[in-house]
Amino acid sequence: MIDDIKKRALHRTKIIEGQLRGIEKMIENEDYCVDIITLSLAVQKSLASLNKLLVENHLRTHVSHMYEQGGDQRDEAVSELVRIFELSNNRG
Repeated sequence: MIDDIKKRALHRTKIIEGQLRGIEKMIENEDYCVDIITLSLAVQKSLASLNKLLVENHLRTHVSHMYEQGGDQRDEAVSELVRIFELSNNRG
């Protein structure tokens, strides 16, 4: 994993962890639903940001290496990217 991306991804997971703890406390305290939803949506944005970092790392490392290998490796890289694209479209 690229050092800078790893650092940013780990930072993002810490933020997400804190946000989730915040949601849990809000639910326990029976806070206003709209406030809980607002934080839940922020978590979803944070997860999307994390996914973007992970895809960037994958493209810069694994995919570029697979493309250099050519043949079946290149085909596998394309299949992985299509699978990621399909997953992202099915969840939003």
